[in-house]
Amino acid sequence: MSSRQFLALCLVPLTVFSLAFLALPLVRLVLASGEGNAGWGVYLQILQTPRYTATLVQTVLVSTLVTVAALAVSTTAGLYLARNRFRGRAVLLSILTLPLAFPGVVVGFMIILLGGRQGLFNQILPGHMIFAYSTLGLFLGYLYFSIPRVLLTVMAAIEKIDPSLEEAARTLGASPYRVMRDVLIPQLAPALVAAGAIAFATAMGAFGTAFTLATNIDVLPMVIYTEFTLSANIAMAAALSVMLGFATWTILFLARSFSGAGVAAGG
Repeated sequence: MSSRQFLALCLVPLTVFSLAFLALPLVRLVLASGEGNAGWGVYLQILQTPRYTATLVQTVLVSTLVTVAALAVSTTAGLYLARNRFRGRAVLLSILTLPLAFPGVVVGFMIILLGGRQGLFNQILPGHMIFAYSTLGLFLGYLYFSIPRVLLTVMAAIEKIDPSLEEAARTLGASPYRVMRDVLIPQLAPALVAAGAIAFATAMGAFGTAFTLATNIDVLPMVIYTEFTLSANIAMAAALSVMLGFATWTILFLARSFSGAGVAAGG
């Protein structure tokens, strides 16, 4: 058996998996979106329905805010943890990455324990600190499980930066702000974009947390769920799923393009 035949044989499982679990379900999802009474006009119907457009805008807005906050917190923490060694560092890092072990439902339940009607904050200030079932509660829940994903990516990128570049900048009289702006951020830009894209995509499609907290919240995964289960509107649920996937894929594609260009330029 030649090496080319062996390589082709090794690619067979990947091809079967890609067709059976990726391509075929995606094609079926797209076809299902056009099987309703509106046909392919269901996408125009989504854009003309205020509830759907408002939900899409709110989902994108919450995901964007979560991404920005996760990048800010994780970059600050990552810089400190990557450049400093101290007692308890491993424990602190384990605590910061602990949310990776929790499903979305557990994260939502934790937010309820803090900001729900019987939550800790409402017990301290009765009637004034109920935020778990609002957009703020959803934002905090998404931020909780986004920080570890961004933190690990950023720390890995920071550890690859040559410290002598920062030392040279300080020797030339650059302030800490200038070092951050002109030395660190340009080198971290590809990793920040990649980590931000992952955080954004995760927040866009997160369901468990939204399902747990969605008393007064209307985000796209919840609308898809209600259209499919309560209204039995399979075509609309499929169309909304396609739009959600397309929006997320576009962000990931742009992030990958930017990240790849940054890596190439840096090399």
